[in-house]
Amino acid sequence: MSERIAKSCTTYRLLLDGQWAAGNGPTIAVLDKYRLAPGAHVTTADKAQVEQTIACAHAAFRGGAPGPYERGAILERAAMLLEAQLEDFVRTMQMEAGFTASDGTGEVRRCIQTLKLSAEEARRLAGEVVPLAGAPQQSGRIGFTLRVPLGVIAAITPFNAPLNTVAHKIAPAFAAGNAVVLKPSSYTPVTSCKLAEVLIEAGMPRGFLSVLHGSAQVAGWLLEDERVRFFAFTGSTEVGRKIQQAAGLRRTQMELGSIACTILCDDARLDMALPKVVNAGYRKAGQVCTSVQLLLVHRSILEEVQTRLTALVKALPYGDPYDPNTVVGPVISEKEAMRIENWIEEAVAKGARLLAGGARKGAVVPPVLLASIDDSMKVGCCEVFGPVVCIVPFDTLDQAIARVNATPFGLASGIFTNRLDDAFSAARRLEVGGVHINETSSSRVDLMPYGGSKDSGFGREGPRYAVHEMSEERIVTFTTN
Repeated sequence: MSERIAKSCTTYRLLLDGQWAAGNGPTIAVLDKYRLAPGAHVTTADKAQVEQTIACAHAAFRGGAPGPYERGAILERAAMLLEAQLEDFVRTMQMEAGFTASDGTGEVRRCIQTLKLSAEEARRLAGEVVPLAGAPQQSGRIGFTLRVPLGVIAAITPFNAPLNTVAHKIAPAFAAGNAVVLKPSSYTPVTSCKLAEVLIEAGMPRGFLSVLHGSAQVAGWLLEDERVRFFAFTGSTEVGRKIQQAAGLRRTQMELGSIACTILCDDARLDMALPKVVNAGYRKAGQVCTSVQLLLVHRSILEEVQTRLTALVKALPYGDPYDPNTVVGPVISEKEAMRIENWIEEAVAKGARLLAGGARKGAVVPPVLLASIDDSMKVGCCEVFGPVVCIVPFDTLDQAIARVNATPFGLASGIFTNRLDDAFSAARRLEVGGVHINETSSSRVDLMPYGGSKDSGFGREGPRYAVHEMSEERIVTFTTN
């Protein structure tokens, strides 16, 4: 398509067989999350278009992907094009995700790294030599493994990272040689369209990337087709269970819910720890799976932490994401803001102390800091997914670790301590996918393995690890005489 979709209109379409096409389903509004007014529209797919998309992706895969070097080159070019369009992507995410300028810029910068890392992985995807001659009666026989792509990958992505999480699924899948069908969140579809356009301009072959808009029904139609061989999903545990059940013997990668905890031991360096806690608790309005929801604080430093953290949270500018000074913007919808508000009110009614907070306005929930919470309150036993941090005291490290492990989730935890014994004890005993010493639960570098355990899912993101998830090993042997 020669004309940029961003300039042609504010109605975004489906990407089918390398072409932008109108969906046959209903047209839906994409709201500006601060103004709560339509900022764009998208046309949605019907079942026939989903079937057509899968057929085109399957045919493209059967026709053969570009070689590893060219796949890497395409992803590198996409990274350069994205960097040149940084401001446009930030504005888009301010509108449809409610991101502040700093959150949007961080999202673009990380996506650039994800594309570059995936380019590297495309070029070094390899198997290994198998020492068959070391087995009895196998003299003269050699073997090696290949990593081969799976076929059509379905990527079902969330609203809270509409660029980088999308890239974490698309880029490694293509690096491994797969064709990808992307179903982005209906809250944030425009960013996905713009990323797809960047990839097309970078040379993405026809059929190797498709974009379908629509409700959960679109994901259901993808699940019905056995030609889709892998499902990469980020979202709620409830939806993840349904996808896993429907996938059957097909492979999946699930990044699901969380109640993320960070532990402040009595020797924690608070000058370092507290600013990190504030950033991890309130960036993206707390809508990150690893956002600090429960801050476990040793009782000996509880009063100091409460005093200092209250001042830091009260000082956070919140509201209009278009204001360059804003740190905490709106949550994804007014409905979710009302839910978060109700949970806070419930906690206070049951005895929680509101150390910082304020009145909700539209989809904006002022940054909230709570103390004296317990497991009977939703903020203490359910994932808030909003700008809410709860302080929970503990007396021993054993108690803190037990509190983390008591949740059904296990995505990531942070612990601030300078005692090696405590650090290693936490690393071994916390039932989570990632333990970060002197960092918060929300510490993530895009090249590292990222994923959870228990109800937080399974499988790993991070380009190197995702490429292996989205490919399989094939053994090749030769017998020589």
